[in-house]
Amino acid sequence: MVEVLQTNRAKNRMQIHAFVLMPDHMHLLLTPAPDVSLEKSMQFLKGGYSFLLKSKLAVWERSYRERRIIDAADYIAAKQYIEKNPVEARIVETAEEFEYSSSARDHLIDPTPPWFLT
Repeated sequence: MVEVLQTNRAKNRMQIHAFVLMPDHMHLLLTPAPDVSLEKSMQFLKGGYSFLLKSKLAVWERSYRERRIIDAADYIAAKQYIEKNPVEARIVETAEEFEYSSSARDHLIDPTPPWFLT
C-alpha cells in the first residue's frame, strides 16, 4: 500500500501528509490535487492496491470515513492521532518504530498545506 500511496503522490494526484497502515485498517491525511476529488483519490488508492494484490477477494469496505480538517489545530491533532495509532494499539513503543507509517518514513510525505501553517 505504501507503494500505491507513493505512486499516486508521484503522479501529482494528491499530497500525503500522514499515514499509518494498521493490520486491519488505515488512516490517511491527504490533500487531493486541485483537479481530483476526494472520492477519485480514494478510487486511485483502493483500485491501485487491489490491482497490485491481484485478488478476487474484497479487501476494502464499500466506502470510507471522511473528515474535513477545519484549521491548523485540527490538522495537528489529526496528524498526531494518525502517527500515534500503532502506539495506542500497543504494536510498538514509539511511532517511529512502525515501518508502515509516515512517522517512520517522513521522507515520503508532503509538507503541511500553507493554509494550515500557524
